[in-house]
Amino acid sequence: MTASQSPQPDASPSSSIDNSTKETPKQLISTYVKGIAMGAADIVPGVSGGTIALIAGIYERLIGALSRIGPSLWEVFRETGGIKGVQAVWRHVDATFLLVLLLGIATSFALLAGPIKYLLDYQPLLIWSFFFGLVIATVFLLLREIERWNIGRAALFIAGIACAVIISSLPVSTTTPSLPYLFLSGAIAICAMILPGISGSFILLLMGAYDAVLEAVHTLNFTIILTLIAGMVTGLLLFTRLLKWLLSRYYQATLALLTGFIAGSLVKVWPWKIDALGGLQNEAVHNVLPWLYPTGAQWLTTLGLMLLGAVMVTLLSWWGQRSRRL
Repeated sequence: MTASQSPQPDASPSSSIDNSTKETPKQLISTYVKGIAMGAADIVPGVSGGTIALIAGIYERLIGALSRIGPSLWEVFRETGGIKGVQAVWRHVDATFLLVLLLGIATSFALLAGPIKYLLDYQPLLIWSFFFGLVIATVFLLLREIERWNIGRAALFIAGIACAVIISSLPVSTTTPSLPYLFLSGAIAICAMILPGISGSFILLLMGAYDAVLEAVHTLNFTIILTLIAGMVTGLLLFTRLLKWLLSRYYQATLALLTGFIAGSLVKVWPWKIDALGGLQNEAVHNVLPWLYPTGAQWLTTLGLMLLGAVMVTLLSWWGQRSRRL
């Protein structure tokens, strides 16, 4: 459809999803694997699961499904009632897709939270190099998707970069989180988590709740976990409606802004970091040039991991485009 044929020239061509179509086991496995990739990204403070969803071709479907969760579900149920009403609600919110994706994310958190936390603490240069390459490749891939650049879209792209850089430069809070504070942290973090380029886990880190949440996952502290989930659900239901509206009416402009967010997050995922004392700590206070890094730039290792990250996200993008064509 051309711009002259559509009353919404900036709308996404893939914004409508047929929720009545039964998914094949292959499609369910694909969604599950993408959920695992999203979960792995969300564990790292500075990388967004929304980035993975966008590049994997499931972002609009995810936002659309989440935005339909709300009081209107009662009306959907009442139309037929009983088992058929439950089935109608299930299809309306694309629940199979959401459930499988959530299982993938949960699997990733259960299996990868420990190893990723270890790498962040003891091998930060390795993991940051990998994700730096991943994010750079993501930016180039998404820039190709933006059509008809104009002043407005360029301004939104620059604004996205500025916002991400400012957020990434904020000082980390040292507040000991209470349960109400964890609820608020969850509500804010989930909004960031579904925005490509703004990491939900980094928001938790800024608010001083990241370590408490990771510890709760490791020790199965359900009081903290359920409080955080309640906050995340609240923030999710409020924020996704706005995102769906923007994507349906101003797709290209919104994509330019989201790509700017991702580009700006490169400040956070810069591999060569040191703390105030010059140590190689995860909670680094500033970035340094590669040749000023205490253990050396380690070009062969870092560039190799960047290339690996770029290749993996390119393959994920190809997979996402292929899945949408099937």
